[in-house]
Amino acid sequence: MKIVVHDTVSAMTDLLHRPSEERPDALREMLSPLRTVLSAVMGEVDLVEMHEQGSGFRLDRDDPRYLPALDLLRETRVLRRIEESLAAAWARIDAAAPGVRHADTVHVVLVLGDPDDEHLTVRSAGYLGSGGIPGAIHLLIWPTETSLAKIGHAAAHELHHNVRYANVAWNPMTVTVGEQVVAEGLAEAFVRELAGEQAMGPWATRLTGPELERAYAGITAAIDVAGMQNLPAYVFGDDTARLMGAEPVGLPDFAGYAAGLRIVDAHLAASGLTAARSIALPAAEILANAGMPNAGMPNAGMPSAGVPNAG
Repeated sequence: MKIVVHDTVSAMTDLLHRPSEERPDALREMLSPLRTVLSAVMGEVDLVEMHEQGSGFRLDRDDPRYLPALDLLRETRVLRRIEESLAAAWARIDAAAPGVRHADTVHVVLVLGDPDDEHLTVRSAGYLGSGGIPGAIHLLIWPTETSLAKIGHAAAHELHHNVRYANVAWNPMTVTVGEQVVAEGLAEAFVRELAGEQAMGPWATRLTGPELERAYAGITAAIDVAGMQNLPAYVFGDDTARLMGAEPVGLPDFAGYAAGLRIVDAHLAASGLTAARSIALPAAEILANAGMPNAGMPNAGMPSAGVPNAG
């Protein structure tokens, strides 16, 4: 596997020195390595529109915080650290699961986030990722002590998704809550294998105690709920589901990550496997090992639309 971490810090610095009317085309050029990969699964996509609808930096204003933030990314060698984390992650996967299918080349882009976006800066501690389509990883950051320390681990989390969905069928019509939460649990367990508990994201570790127990009960009761449109609240929680135009179901932020990690930990204990070795296992097998033998029937069909595991 060839992993290409593009120099988006230089590209964004150049972009922010341009007039506002030139910025969309500059961003489109910067994100172009992802376009072919994503379009093969999602159809033709406007990456600028996706950026503007998400938590990325704003194109239509001059914000005095942006250029210093890019300077900080440069000073902390964030792109090099992402490269190193991804190289270590791939070495671990390749050794644990030799012969596993994967994209020949994975393009990685890091984009500055919007410091005023609550989803990014509050719920997600300043960093996010999307890597479920083989060949593309999109990372988003607003630099803080936490996000700078953990963005490389987020990249490793996304690489686990990237390889998983080169092997596990994903169909937006039939994908289940079980598949999505298992994938998130595996990716966070993988980060823990690579770099320890402290490397894990807030998504899987923030929910504890009675709140976690209630969320786990609700998610496992809905483990076979299917259809991409029905999943956001179970995976990301109600507040993020509302942002995505989906129905809330009474769950806190990122409940599916914490529940998925509990399921995966039960699978790892029962099977003796690692998260790296489990990367291509069907959700049904992982759920059965975790004590849910009738849940998570395999999905049919390869990805045809949508974005598998955007996180």
